Amino acid sequence: MTNALGLLEIRGFTPAMAALDALDKAASVEVLQVELNDFYGVVIKLTGSVSDVAAAIDAGEQVAAAMGGQPVATVINRPDERALTAIQSPPEVSPLIQQAVVIQPRAAARETERKESTVSDNPSFALGLIETQGFTAVFEAIDSACKAANVEVLCKEKLGGGYVTVVIKGDVAAVKAAVEAGQAKVGALGKLIAAHVIARPSAGVLSLLPK
Repeated sequence: MTNALGLLEIRGFTPAMAALDALDKAASVEVLQVELNDFYGVVIKLTGSVSDVAAAIDAGEQVAAAMGGQPVATVINRPDERALTAIQSPPEVSPLIQQAVVIQPRAAARETERKESTVSDNPSFALGLIETQGFTAVFEAIDSACKAANVEVLCKEKLGGGYVTVVIKGDVAAVKAAVEAGQAKVGALGKLIAAHVIARPSAGVLSLLPK
């Protein structure tokens, strides 16, 4: 462990990914893991120097707050090694949502994706996220999104409490059009939690999502 540990807990998967993108771009930090705690929280755990972690946490907290993510954050200077046994969690799968609730960055993904001009350094590449409370709403939204533009569905993430996020990828214009079309369809079918486009996503974000 390096000098400091940053913890940023956010309500909602979409605000959490937007915050992660912001903090990863704001300072030189390493994302250790992301842990899900039902729809009440997604906690991002990161490490680095005290100044870098503080800057990263501040950037992520601002983005999460602007998106209604109700962030809670702290920076722990030189965390006690005994405490890390509770802070850093082993792999865990929730039987309720049948999904991993401790997400580890893919091995060597950060460095690879930093070098890949076709991925994280491509200014036309983007991720889109549509998060709802209710399956029907998000299914209708993603169908509309795919019909509106040339995008690819990357994954579906569940938090519990009915919160479901579908992540798409493509060029910025297509992703923006798809997300706009998708969120417009949520309406009375369910509750829209968030809809967001991450242009040129950071390597940290990409390392936590399927290829």
